[in-house]
Amino acid sequence: MTDLAIIRAARPDDYPSIRVVVQAFADEGGVVADLVDLLRDHPCGRDGLVCVADVAGTVVGVVMVTRSRLDALEQLIDVAVLSPLAVAGDWQGRGLGRRLVEQACSAAREAGFPLLFLEGDPALYVRLGFVAAKPLGFRKPSIRVPDEAFQVMVLPCHEPWMTGTLVYAEPFWDLDAVGLRDPEFIAWVRAEVADGRQL
Repeated sequence: MTDLAIIRAARPDDYPSIRVVVQAFADEGGVVADLVDLLRDHPCGRDGLVCVADVAGTVVGVVMVTRSRLDALEQLIDVAVLSPLAVAGDWQGRGLGRRLVEQACSAAREAGFPLLFLEGDPALYVRLGFVAAKPLGFRKPSIRVPDEAFQVMVLPCHEPWMTGTLVYAEPFWDLDAVGLRDPEFIAWVRAEVADGRQL
């Protein structure tokens, strides 16, 4: 069934449909829809690396790759961030997410980014070439990002000195779309800090 879907670059007239698709984020759907709009209009989205899954003229999936910064020792480095990724409910579980991520990775590589970061489930993304970012010397942008969710794909333009802290572009902060605000997670972080663990 996924061979019915065409993965293509997003067009301006796709954005109303993209807002509908990102409602897949349940309670966060409204925030994610607003994030899509802010990323599209912000300079961090100037590369236009937005792809959709199109089935007979209907957008059923989307992935965005935007520009953020890595605060490396030598200098600030432009890096890519994959977010959001969404597939409409009826089309989930059919491989469209994988195809969209593969296209996003290819677009980031072709744009000359050295690194592609994301927050997500390792069980999904490790199969697509992402690895845990922390062991490679990268620092997450917020303590609210779980270590296991902070992932990176190292791209061909990367050089060994390019390590440091990921600094998300402003739209992520403007909408508080970084890490988790889950009360249980916050309680866990507080307990870890109280026990002397460095996050």
